[in-house]
Amino acid sequence: MSRHLRRKAFGWLMFALTAACALLSLSVLFYILGYIFAKGCSSLSWSFLVHLPKPAGELGGGIANSIVGSIKIVGLASLAGIPIGVLGGVYLSEFGSGRLGFLIRYASDILNGVPSIVTGLFAYAVVVEPMKSFSGLAGSVALAIIMIPIVLRSAEDFLRLVPQTIREAALALGVPQWKVILRIVIPSAARGIVTASLLAMARIAGETAPLLFTSFGNSFWDSGWLNPMAALPHTIFIYAISPYDDLHRQAWAAALVLMAFVLAVNVGSRLLLRPSSATPR
Repeated sequence: MSRHLRRKAFGWLMFALTAACALLSLSVLFYILGYIFAKGCSSLSWSFLVHLPKPAGELGGGIANSIVGSIKIVGLASLAGIPIGVLGGVYLSEFGSGRLGFLIRYASDILNGVPSIVTGLFAYAVVVEPMKSFSGLAGSVALAIIMIPIVLRSAEDFLRLVPQTIREAALALGVPQWKVILRIVIPSAARGIVTASLLAMARIAGETAPLLFTSFGNSFWDSGWLNPMAALPHTIFIYAISPYDDLHRQAWAAALVLMAFVLAVNVGSRLLLRPSSATPR
């Protein structure tokens, strides 16, 4: 066999191997999604979404308090984490070329790799212990800590994609640097920043470990940010380890609801980041 044929055969072999690995990865993903859908669809109903849980051992009940609690906890975490992350990304993109910028990036990368259960323990020590109470506020603090480095690094990357020539052109016209950043750089990277923020929200929406140490869960409507609050990941965990089959079925249905939310946010973020048809090629 000639050298050309050997190289061509080796290329096709590598192509087939990479395609097989890609199909294997996709098959695992679709198997997980399909399994959750099959297990949770039978217990999913409108009544399940709008009613409160029943006492342990009784059939029926719902997860309305968990859905509202998740929205509140993730919403407050996003209100705190997104502005801090975006402003940090602006600093790193525009002024972070020195040693301080390196230290911030390094610390952010380390924080991004810290296990979420450690973040939950930290929030327990600095929020729950001083307040002497589990609370939705503590859960939001824990999730915001997880969210900040994700948004920060993503925002920096998208801001760096804005061409330097645009900044230089605006500065050459006498526009102050803060106006260049506020009115030109950030709007140019806005779609990417919004996409990064949505993906970070999807990431923290499924975190369970931090909520075990902070919000703690609640079987009723919560009575405020300073009291225990239910959330979907925590409810799924509690139902899954319970001895009741009905709660196991509800755990699968709640997992389906959470999965649908995460998928919707991920698909929406991808569509948002996709170039529009009006964008010049």
